[in-house]
Amino acid sequence: MPKIVIVYHSGYGHTKKAAEAVLAGTIDAGADAKLLAVGDLDDAGWAELDAADGIIFGAPTYMGGPSADFKKFADASSKPWFAQSWKDKVAAGFTNSATMNGDKHSTIAYLITLAMQHSMLWAGTGMMPSNTKAATRNDLNFVGGFSGLLTQSPADASPDEAPPPGDLETAKVFGARIAAVTARWTGK
Repeated sequence: MPKIVIVYHSGYGHTKKAAEAVLAGTIDAGADAKLLAVGDLDDAGWAELDAADGIIFGAPTYMGGPSADFKKFADASSKPWFAQSWKDKVAAGFTNSATMNGDKHSTIAYLITLAMQHSMLWAGTGMMPSNTKAATRNDLNFVGGFSGLLTQSPADASPDEAPPPGDLETAKVFGARIAAVTARWTGK
């Protein structure tokens, strides 16, 4: 059973809701998984990250990139970077913003770069987009992410209202994929 840690920041609760759906998918797929909010990281949390087989990064997209709180975590990851503690772990990532695009790719690219600096192995969504005329907002991967999970929450929606059910189901499928990739890579 692979050990996966989902480390995330959520400013308004929407990214946390996506993180919880990713967690559900990893657990459903048989992983030993847990959530860590970047604001709650202590020595035990850093040790959990070092012991993980896979790390899934999650951050909201604010002003075309990850939140400052997530960047603070990334900067603080220089100690495991120096020791190469995360080398060859599976990495993946997700983001949420108020618009369908919202420059989410900039955030995913940031997360990929962070993973590459740590010598990690990046896994994308492995999903085809819902891009036909028959597609509805609640179909899997409606927002169309390949390199990372993309979710959307209207700016005036509470976390009880958004992300929509299709995005949350996409998050679960994404979590299950990352659990499967991690299990395959580690043999656990």
